[in-house]
Amino acid sequence: MRPKHKILVIDDEEVVLDSCTQVLSAGDCHVATAPNGTDGLKLVETFEPELVFIDLKMPGLSGFEVLERLRTNHPEIEAIVITGYATVSSAIEAMKKGAFDFLPKPFTPEELRLITRRALEHRELARQAAALRREKEMLRENFAAIVSHELKSPLGAIQQNLYALIDELGDKLSDEQKDRLVRLKKRVDDLLNLIHSWLRVFSVDLSKLKENFRPLELATVVARAVDIVHQHAVRKSVEIEVAVPGDLPMVSGDEGSLTEVVVNLLNNAVKYSFANSKVTVRAGTQDGEVFLSVIDTGVGIAKEDLKHLFQDFGRGRKQPEGAEGCGLGLAISKRIVEVHGGSIEVQSEPGKGSAFTVRLPVARADMDVVTNPSTGSQT
Repeated sequence: MRPKHKILVIDDEEVVLDSCTQVLSAGDCHVATAPNGTDGLKLVETFEPELVFIDLKMPGLSGFEVLERLRTNHPEIEAIVITGYATVSSAIEAMKKGAFDFLPKPFTPEELRLITRRALEHRELARQAAALRREKEMLRENFAAIVSHELKSPLGAIQQNLYALIDELGDKLSDEQKDRLVRLKKRVDDLLNLIHSWLRVFSVDLSKLKENFRPLELATVVARAVDIVHQHAVRKSVEIEVAVPGDLPMVSGDEGSLTEVVVNLLNNAVKYSFANSKVTVRAGTQDGEVFLSVIDTGVGIAKEDLKHLFQDFGRGRKQPEGAEGCGLGLAISKRIVEVHGGSIEVQSEPGKGSAFTVRLPVARADMDVVTNPSTGSQT
């Protein structure tokens, strides 16, 4: 038999307590009542209700105080405030503070049953959503463990043996056999790189990056990223133009992960650009933030694909010939930027190119600036 829903009614009017008990107990609800906020909060701990009706106008502890403590200590409990018509504005204020809805006096039995049903349904949906989030996190953890132990380890062993074979048999193999081994090694390398990307998405706690936050010059981050992507751009005959002002305010962050973001954006810009074209890196300030834009004039992105770009494994449908990737770079970049308190957005038009823009807060003036002893530069 399905257990009854537990409902608590807190009101200083006995007639309200009696009528709510009579109406709701006739259904599948178990009702408890309290004549004031103090007794009501005590009952919350022992009765453990799913739904609480709270009268806003009570002597002693007010309905607002009860609601505030309920939201702080028991956010999973749905709350409905009871109010007179003259205090509807107060009820709306209560909803802004976390109440699910309000019930004005006088109310009919049907109105009471309807709002109760809606609140319980809302709570059930919230409970299911929380359960799905927990299940998703467990799947992520299990997936990371499987990938790491069942795939990464044996592939690593294969990679090491291929290195040894290529070295030991180098003078005994035909050119065709050497080529096969090199191609095999590349495919194993690609698989390991893919696994590293998966693990980066599914198992790394990016929030720990905050432990390494320092004031950074964005120009330094851009210079490192451009240097990393340079050979890729040369092979594609794509010029990278940098326009980063020297007096740009510092940002607060982890240099390695921010460099990874810019590298991802530059690599994509070069990959999706046409030969003999240009990719521009532009930075500046706007609305109290520092922005960095990576702009290309390549194939562009279809409008229907834009909403999927920053999701795990999200890729546009139009891919240039020979373009490779698993669709994780932008998902990782988005998480890194958000950990830094920033945002990332894209504007694109098919056939005309794309512009990815990262926005970051300016570093606080009271943050420590660390000097690199080997170079004398500040980080």
